[in-house]
Amino acid sequence: MKNIRQRKSLTRSMSSWLGTNALKVLVLTVGAVVFLFPLYWMFATSLKTLPEIAAYPPVWWPEIPQWNNYVEAWNYLPFSILTKNTVIISTAVVLGSVLSASLVGYGFAHYSFPGREVLFFVLLSTMMIPSMVKLIPLFLVFRGLGWVNTFLPLTVPSYFAAEPFFVFLMRQFYRTIPSQMLEAARLDGCSEPGIWWHIMLPLAKPGLVAVAIFSFQRVWNDFMNPLIYLNQLNRKTLALGLYSIVGQIGESVQLWHYAMAIAVIMVVPMIIMFLAFQRLFVQGVVTTGIKG
Repeated sequence: MKNIRQRKSLTRSMSSWLGTNALKVLVLTVGAVVFLFPLYWMFATSLKTLPEIAAYPPVWWPEIPQWNNYVEAWNYLPFSILTKNTVIISTAVVLGSVLSASLVGYGFAHYSFPGREVLFFVLLSTMMIPSMVKLIPLFLVFRGLGWVNTFLPLTVPSYFAAEPFFVFLMRQFYRTIPSQMLEAARLDGCSEPGIWWHIMLPLAKPGLVAVAIFSFQRVWNDFMNPLIYLNQLNRKTLALGLYSIVGQIGESVQLWHYAMAIAVIMVVPMIIMFLAFQRLFVQGVVTTGIKG
C-alpha cells in the first residue's frame, strides 16, 4: 500500500514537472521564432529575384536561391574597401575599450584615494547626457585638431575610457576578485602595472570579453559618427555603404536584394563573435552584478 502511494506521488510530481517544463519550452520556442524571424526574412530576401520580392502574397523562400546576389551586391559599391575600413576601426576601438576600461575599472575597484566614490559617480552621471548634446562640441574639437575625414575621431576616444558603462562593468568584475591576491603580489615584489597585467587581466577574461563584444557591436553598426566625420568614399564604412543602397531604393524594389545581402554580411560577424565567446560573455555580465 505504501509503495502504491509513493508511485502515485511520484507520478503526480512527474506530471507537474513535465507540464511546467512543457510550458517553458513552448514560451521559449515562440520567443525564439519571433526574434529569429527578421533574420530569416532578411536572408531569404537576399536570395530572391525581383519578381519574388514584389510578389503578394509574399514568397517565404525563393524557388531558386540567387546566390549571385551577394556577388553583385558586393561589386555594386567598393565594399571590399568599406569592409577593410570597418575592420580597422572596429579592431582599434575594441582594443582601446578593453585596455582603458580594464585599467580605469581596476583603479576604481582596488585603489583608495580621496573622492573616489564622488569621481565614480560623476563618471556614471555622464551616461545620462544624450549623445546628440555632445555632437556639435565634439565635432568642433576634432575639426580644430584636423581629424575630420580620418579614423582618429572614431578610435582615439576609446583609449581614454570614453564609455562609462564599460568602466562600470570592469569595476564590478574586479571587485569580485579578493584584494588578498593583490597584497600577496605586492609582498612578492610585483609592480602595480605588473599586478594589473599579469594577475588582474587573466582573471578578468569574462569581463573583458563582455566589453569587447559590446564595443564591437556598437562600432560595427555605428552609422552617425562615420556619417559626420568621414566624407570620402574610400574612408567610409559598411553602415554608410548599406545606407547609400537603401537611400537609392525609394519606392522601387530594384535594390532590395542587394541591401539585404549586405545586411546579412554585416550581421554574420556579430553572430560568429557572440557564439564563439557566448560562455565567457554571459559569465562576465552575470558576475558583474554579484558584488556592489
